Amino acid sequence: MALETPQSEAIWVYTGWERHALVGSEVRLSCSFFSWRWLSDDVTFSWSYKPDNARSSISIFHYAGGQPYVDNKGPFRDRLEFVGNPQKRDGSILIRNLDYNDNGTFTCDAKNPPDIVGRPSSVKLLVFDKVPVRAGVITGAIIGSVLGLVILIVAIYFLMRFLVARRVLNLSVR
Repeated sequence: MALETPQSEAIWVYTGWERHALVGSEVRLSCSFFSWRWLSDDVTFSWSYKPDNARSSISIFHYAGGQPYVDNKGPFRDRLEFVGNPQKRDGSILIRNLDYNDNGTFTCDAKNPPDIVGRPSSVKLLVFDKVPVRAGVITGAIIGSVLGLVILIVAIYFLMRFLVARRVLNLSVR
């Protein structure tokens, strides 16, 4: 009698797209997943880090068997903490005391056996002295200013028409 192996289905892993943070601050890098299966007791999360301008990535965190395993020799030793909740499909990590050297790409991979087939998800971390003003804010300010100016010109035009019409009416009554 042969044992039937459960069929694997795809798992979808989600992270943010890009995170900005200040030097000396902390940042939460979120990771969650969607799986067709109930949450397995064997759920795992793995995080790796690829510094800017590096060819390969290094493993910095792994969660398996209900235990978090943090790399205690790498660039994030004593600064990385697991803040996720595997029961809620959350494998988030927190990195403290950020530095310019932390700029890079962080990749999260999750497995929920038997759903183990899926693509890891990555988030880009950018560390700054000051968080930059985004182009969208500048564009919105320019558009808002132009619209405000157009509304002001239209209001002045109608006010002038009203005053001229009132003046003409006053002259014709006399």
